[in-house]
Amino acid sequence: MSTVYRHAAIADGTSPNLVLDQTLIITDDTIVWMGHDDESPAPAPGSRVIDAGGAALVPGMVDAHSHTTLPGGSHWIARIDDSTAELLAVAEENGRIAVQAGTRWFRDVGSPRRDERALALRVRDSWQGRRDVPYVRAAGTWIAKAGVLPPTIDIEAADADELVAAVAQQIDEGADLVKLYLDGPDRETSPWTAAEVQRATSLAREMGATVTAHATTLPGATAAVHGGVACVEHGSVLDEALAKEMAKRGTYLVPTLGVMASWETFGATTTIDRFTGREGVAALASRKEVAYEGVRLAKAAGVNIAAGTDFGGGSLRANQMAWEVECLVAAGLTPTHALASATWVGGDLLAEPHAGRLVIGGPADFFLVHGNPLEDPSALWRVWRVG
Repeated sequence: MSTVYRHAAIADGTSPNLVLDQTLIITDDTIVWMGHDDESPAPAPGSRVIDAGGAALVPGMVDAHSHTTLPGGSHWIARIDDSTAELLAVAEENGRIAVQAGTRWFRDVGSPRRDERALALRVRDSWQGRRDVPYVRAAGTWIAKAGVLPPTIDIEAADADELVAAVAQQIDEGADLVKLYLDGPDRETSPWTAAEVQRATSLAREMGATVTAHATTLPGATAAVHGGVACVEHGSVLDEALAKEMAKRGTYLVPTLGVMASWETFGATTTIDRFTGREGVAALASRKEVAYEGVRLAKAAGVNIAAGTDFGGGSLRANQMAWEVECLVAAGLTPTHALASATWVGGDLLAEPHAGRLVIGGPADFFLVHGNPLEDPSALWRVWRVG
């Protein structure tokens, strides 16, 4: 049976203007026709016709920085040590609420290792073919220098040889991408040099994968970019020269600004000193100012900016992509640019031609909202239904 959506306004992030009076015809979860209402073919017998008048139809969003097996919230760090059964149940809940909120893709950038394999890889494999949860492209676990992350969750590499071996191990275990942790233990230097990162990225490419890098310091981000990573995660501190180098190389940025917005709300909803104390509040304000400036520099340089919530590995939840889009607008992106970051730019980062796009012959991955997200990003919160 086919489903026909009529009288929709399309907001796909490729134009600052809505495309009005549109019809989509869906058969077997595939878009088989799309165009103006007046040109649409008559519905096939037995079709379900949905009047989408007054709603904007948006491509399913791509959360380009997610942690599928983790719940988020103010105690997100402690939850990493929850049992395997608990984290698998969390993943199911995350998948369900994400789809209901319009997110159709998770780019998972790190999960705890359980039974000698990153847990998100197990989830990715078990979710294949399901329509009630997102598609997943997953890294393994975090690869970090010793002493930076809890040893129960990461793979530690003491030198470049161990770094390269860890990259190969992750890809051999089935990772679609590899996540390097380029913070600390000394925040004034990168844990690996650009040349060492280059060894890792070269090997990953030979093995058919990409490398991304967590970097909240300028030294780490600089080593990541000059080392050839595909993407900088967070990129909390950038300068003009590095932003230009990212644009030149085609290096993506996923800023995860919503994390800081959620921390601001924790000042009222928790008693945790990090969020309520004077020093913590001041530190957050300073960090936010620097991060927003980095996004402005990246935008000015022409860097590809993809939207990601960091849910689970940070404090946001899996159904809060709209919050990240709002934050990108607050940092200086136009609503159209921010919506593009949450849809087709994320699809390009994944090298998935249908992700974040409406394409005849492609999957019926979209959602409908009230309002115009090309002018008002808060419209993305007002989800009416999911295709």
